[in-house]
Amino acid sequence: MKNTPQKIAFLGLGSMGLPMARRLLGAGHPLTVWNRTAAKADALVSDGAAQAATPAEAVRDADVVITMLADPAAALAVADGLIPALRPGTHWIDTSTVGPDTVAALEARLPDGVTLIDAPVMGSVDRAASGELLILAGGDTAPVADVLARLGTVTPCGGPGTGAALKLVLINAVIGGVALVAEALTLAGALGLPRELALRTLAEGPLSGAVGRATATGSHFPVALAAKDVALAASSAKLPVLEAVHAALTADPALLGEDLAAVIR
Repeated sequence: MKNTPQKIAFLGLGSMGLPMARRLLGAGHPLTVWNRTAAKADALVSDGAAQAATPAEAVRDADVVITMLADPAAALAVADGLIPALRPGTHWIDTSTVGPDTVAALEARLPDGVTLIDAPVMGSVDRAASGELLILAGGDTAPVADVLARLGTVTPCGGPGTGAALKLVLINAVIGGVALVAEALTLAGALGLPRELALRTLAEGPLSGAVGRATATGSHFPVALAAKDVALAASSAKLPVLEAVHAALTADPALLGEDLAAVIR
């Protein structure tokens, strides 16, 4: 007999959450969605999702709860509404990038019988839409393996909080690499070298991945969120290079809403 699809509540329908939720709806999961700006749910509701007015209403009957929120403040605020409504046996997957300290704070508030998996993702909106995200998971993913498989490939990281920790390591390597490409292009320009020549040869060396991200056109990772991720890392260790990157990312307010690739412009 075919297993009944798990009922999912998805909270946070931003540029990443929306395509992730759409994949789960397309896979046949009964889906209830909530977003602070309710209109962002309209397309999903038209395709069969239910819309909740509050986080508590969204999660009340869910087998699996998924959150994709912007930062620790947003995650903690939404948690205030949803945690009291969680039923024993519910599995909560937080795919936000909030760092291990916030994960620990959320886990400490869980009702008995509820599990939290920290599962931040690597990949932008294009990979979210195609189900090709890299999911960095802390905790036991076995009960939600089918759900996660719809979103991408899981890398088990260890116990609770380890997925959130590895995400900070990986995303800061990406952000720092893009910032270094930007400086290398500035140096090339100062030395009179053609920009395309510099980009092409950088892409043939150890910075190839950073060049690819710096020139990507199908991604949307706002500079403001990149700066948030760098700040989370810098709160965990002394990181003078990344502190300089943070200053560069936040120097021009006009760039904060642009994709990270804007820094090489």
